[in-house]
Amino acid sequence: MAEVYNWQLGRGMDYPYEERHPEKQFVAVFNINRCIACQTCSMACKSTWTFSKGQEYMWWNNVESKPYGGYPRNWDAKILELQDQANPEGQVWEKDPFTEEDVFGGKTIFEAAPSGEQVLGYLPEQKEWRTPNLYEDTSTKFKAKGKIGLADGGVSLPEHKAWFFYLQRICNHCTYPACVAACPRKAIYKRPEDGIVLIDQKRCRGYRKCMEACPYKKPMYNTQTRVSEKCVGCYPRIEGKDPASHGRPMEARCMGACVGQIRLQGLVDINKDGTWKEDPSNPLYYMIKEAGVALPLYPQFGTEPNVYYIPPRWVPRDYLRQMFGPGVDTAIENYMTPSRELLSVLQLFRRSQEIIFRYEIVKGEKVFDTKIHGKAFAMYNDTIIAYGKDDNEIFRTQVEEPIYVRTSERSNAI
Repeated sequence: MAEVYNWQLGRGMDYPYEERHPEKQFVAVFNINRCIACQTCSMACKSTWTFSKGQEYMWWNNVESKPYGGYPRNWDAKILELQDQANPEGQVWEKDPFTEEDVFGGKTIFEAAPSGEQVLGYLPEQKEWRTPNLYEDTSTKFKAKGKIGLADGGVSLPEHKAWFFYLQRICNHCTYPACVAACPRKAIYKRPEDGIVLIDQKRCRGYRKCMEACPYKKPMYNTQTRVSEKCVGCYPRIEGKDPASHGRPMEARCMGACVGQIRLQGLVDINKDGTWKEDPSNPLYYMIKEAGVALPLYPQFGTEPNVYYIPPRWVPRDYLRQMFGPGVDTAIENYMTPSRELLSVLQLFRRSQEIIFRYEIVKGEKVFDTKIHGKAFAMYNDTIIAYGKDDNEIFRTQVEEPIYVRTSERSNAI
């Protein structure tokens, strides 16, 4: 094992391969607060990539209801239990006394790997892949004290008594992929130009070690071709080879099809040591590194995933801390009362399918002042301008959406 640095854990960790990083990294932010579970993203991916024989149970993109849903069934509960067994003192986060950063004190799935294995994991049974929408919209139980089982009072934030939320999942295109670590054929690799993780179908022999190792269970086995397959990050669109792209990099299909406008995906520049190059004008860098509003999914696994989530504000914080790490309280507070810049950046979601490489904000007039949960909040009607790879302007939009009044001759138009 080599030692690599995982900035999400705040420390070095064991990994089977030496440090090696791409020039740019595929990164996405999903805003859980906006998702309506329409599954448009799932069907966009399905109709593009997994409509052939042997791919019937493949959902490279899926949306599952938490806390009970999961695809494959109970995937996260099972790997968390295995990790807990390897960490008898718990999966604890501690504050570094010198940097004040959160440091993960337990063992990652690489450090907890059993003898003879590279990664701690499990292989799902066939029946666990049959129900991608099991427990959809199922909330936690709530015993009401009022008459005929109704609640005796209203429910307000920050936490609901009965709750559920939708979790959107694709391959995380991790910095330290467990699938890469476990493959005995070295058939899985990260692309140097964008960090997308792919499986070389010619080298793969279908040993399913990637399925066993990936804690998110995103590699899947094709029973017809007898090789493993996974999300490819829609790399032809990232390369600008989609016919609709006109040669410019576009977001993946699941991103572009999102009805709830919860997804924003792009590329960030990476230093040779794996850290992100400082670039506050990149909306992804800003939300993750500057605003701290988006967090990785189960960072304690140690894979350093590159899909980030704005946590749901109504869910008990202990549950969210287990899922997204110790930055949950800060992320939710910053989302609930966004800064002037963050409020503008949030307007970029789903305004275009072209990848945004940088943005500028033109300040506007103040719209109103108010208080949110006792905290002062001022809203400005700023204009945010999005730019593409060649620094071409993609679009510009305002914080306040314009109001259009239908003219009288069209008042009854449907």
